[in-house]
Amino acid sequence: MNSIRHPHPLRLITMAWIAALMLAPFAAHAADSLDRGPMDLESIAVLDLETAVRIALEDNPTIDIAKARVEQARQAIEQSKSAYWPRLDASASGFRVALSKNAFESQQQLFQAIYGAGAAVDDPEMVYTAGLTGSWVLFDGFARKFNLAAAKHGLQSSEAAREDTRRLLVQAVTRSFSSAQLALESIAIAKADESFNQRLFTEAKLRYDVGTGALSDVLNFEVRANSTKSERIVVERIYETERIGLAALLGISQARLPRQMRLAELAPVSEAELENPAADRLIEGAYVLRPDLQQNEWLVRQAEADAAARRADYYPTISISAGINGDRTDDVGFESDDFGNSVGLNLTYNLFAGGLTRAQVQAAKARLREFEKIRDTAKINVTSEVRNVVERVLSAQKQLLLQRTNAALVRQNRDLVEKEYKAGVGSLVRLNEAQRDLINAQVNLAVSRSALRQAWFDLKSVTGQITQGFN
Repeated sequence: MNSIRHPHPLRLITMAWIAALMLAPFAAHAADSLDRGPMDLESIAVLDLETAVRIALEDNPTIDIAKARVEQARQAIEQSKSAYWPRLDASASGFRVALSKNAFESQQQLFQAIYGAGAAVDDPEMVYTAGLTGSWVLFDGFARKFNLAAAKHGLQSSEAAREDTRRLLVQAVTRSFSSAQLALESIAIAKADESFNQRLFTEAKLRYDVGTGALSDVLNFEVRANSTKSERIVVERIYETERIGLAALLGISQARLPRQMRLAELAPVSEAELENPAADRLIEGAYVLRPDLQQNEWLVRQAEADAAARRADYYPTISISAGINGDRTDDVGFESDDFGNSVGLNLTYNLFAGGLTRAQVQAAKARLREFEKIRDTAKINVTSEVRNVVERVLSAQKQLLLQRTNAALVRQNRDLVEKEYKAGVGSLVRLNEAQRDLINAQVNLAVSRSALRQAWFDLKSVTGQITQGFN
């Protein structure tokens, strides 16, 4: 047992650093948020996990970024739809024309030859034009069809990415909240240890004062009381650090939870958490629920549509156009005689472009193969994640049951040793050892409870179930 004496401050510090590194990307975004919206944080006396998740999802900058991307994808669909409609353009211009000397003399001679010797050319002069042109693409090799399909798949991909952001955010909140709860549990253990040694110090001093106790016992318990007080200060600092990290993750202004807000204590493990998870069933569910897998599937479909759209250049483009155009010199008072019109049917068919179309098609096909491999690899990774977390759950369950039994045995042993010491038949060294063993066992039990709880949260995350109930 000597190898695990007084482990909890160092262990909690290590866990706090690990949690901070894992949650940093979310906290960095969330810390920039201003005051929260409709939820009144000052009215919350005890913050539970469900409320914490609601706060995080309410107006988190990370979620807002994902929402903005969804809106971009939605507008890309509208852009693609616009290609099915006719296009109508109006134009107008006015410009001053000054002829060169040679051009002016030529114009002057021609003008006089036509209209007589007294005719003159205005130089410079103002020229005004106005026009209205309409065009409508009738056929473009199905490019519009596949571009619209690609845009729709892009929207679905963005929505899946937003849901995956929510999933990761909720998972990050559960980790931060669990770390804070573990620190809170460790404070209670440290306070109990401090109280125990303070009580024995008081009793030893009374015995010493009446001449029935040894000074070494008094000093021993005084030193141990001071040591446990120091450890309590350490875990209290860790708890405050966890509160700051959680506040930043929730997007609370100044990255600080209200002082009156306490965190809910770590709840006892339920019977459901001791049930064995069915890995194969959870994997099948993850294939359906995981937003990142859905996103990859939509990206594949988007790439398929894009590859089909690139083949449109192998076909001709047919369009009709019509226009009304007028021009007038000297003033802008257009009259009907100043306007002409045109109507046309246009066909464009590229015969040679240096292999551009073929290269674009091949590049789109390669991109499609890339996304297909990303999808397949992601599916394998999800399978691995679920199996790994299932093993973590099973291991955490065994650890919890073992630590429960061990904590009960160690407490029984400590109580017996304390009675023996007070009866004068037990040694001080043995009592110190028994108390250290009890604190170690209590810390190990708290860690195992927290680890099992977080393993279940991680299992819900890797199977895509963690956001259910928070929509």
